[in-house]
Amino acid sequence: MWKRIFDIVLALAAFAILGLPMLVIAAAIRLDSPGPALYWSDRVGRGNRIFRMPKFRSMRIDTPAVATHLLDDPERYITRVGRFLRRTSLDELPQLWSILKGDMSFVGPRPALFNQDDLVALRTKAGVHELTPGLTGWAQVNGRDELPIPEKVKLDEYYLHHRSFRLDLRIILMTFFKVAKTEGVSH
Repeated sequence: MWKRIFDIVLALAAFAILGLPMLVIAAAIRLDSPGPALYWSDRVGRGNRIFRMPKFRSMRIDTPAVATHLLDDPERYITRVGRFLRRTSLDELPQLWSILKGDMSFVGPRPALFNQDDLVALRTKAGVHELTPGLTGWAQVNGRDELPIPEKVKLDEYYLHHRSFRLDLRIILMTFFKVAKTEGVSH
């Protein structure tokens, strides 16, 4: 219960502070490439339920719906504004909506794409699928895109067994510093 209250209060505060910059980002996306400013991605949530998660669109509208690392040439699809958004993690800001809705939390395992069957299977086997996915998580601050899937799941499982308000605050703080240094972003 405390975690949900924390998520709502922090998300509302973030919207109040970041609302205007988010509008500027949306306008920049629309000016940079054709298509909507938001991309709605089908993701796997708590209990392996599918939910729609918004992100600022960082790729062309003709990009296949697969994880970026599975594309033959990801750089071919990333827009100019999208490259900046991904490097700074600003593409993640619309996920505040998913946090307010309760589909996500600030801290938890990152939600898998609907077609990442290997990741979903390993998380289910480890019991991680019962956690609410997060904007950031233990795997994110310990390697992010650089980690192989089995290692991500081990880190997610660590979070499952050690989660606490204190660990959540530590992860949020670590995320802030990682994002500021653009560490662990491969695309």
